[in-house]
Amino acid sequence: MQEMSCFKIGAPNDAFAKYFKGQSYLNMLSTEQVGIGNVTFAPSCRNNWHIHKAKNGGGQILLVTAGEGYYQEWGSPARKLSAGDVVNILPNVKHWHGAAKNAWFQHLAVEVPGEECKTEWCEEVADAEYSRLEA
Repeated sequence: MQEMSCFKIGAPNDAFAKYFKGQSYLNMLSTEQVGIGNVTFAPSCRNNWHIHKAKNGGGQILLVTAGEGYYQEWGSPARKLSAGDVVNILPNVKHWHGAAKNAWFQHLAVEVPGEECKTEWCEEVADAEYSRLEA
């Protein structure tokens, strides 16, 4: 597999595989001060709906480095993403993100510091719902 950006793709994301539909890869760039992971999605791979919960502060920032993908908040239309896009995800907002059907996708996931932060994983993004994005 060829690298997509200056950040290495990393190893298969086996620790979180149950929260992804399709193959993803993870390269943790920082685990000190602020968690920053380089997440790479194979074509059609996406994570489940999830919420970055926090009592105070928290949330996540996505910095898209390569490919094409989507970000969607619960109850809102999906947003198409490409290199250079930035997504600010507020805490306690249900959402998902992942690759377009025929494209690889890579982003840096920046964990915003906060109090009592944890990720609540929810249901998969339905195939029918995902397929409508490419129609």
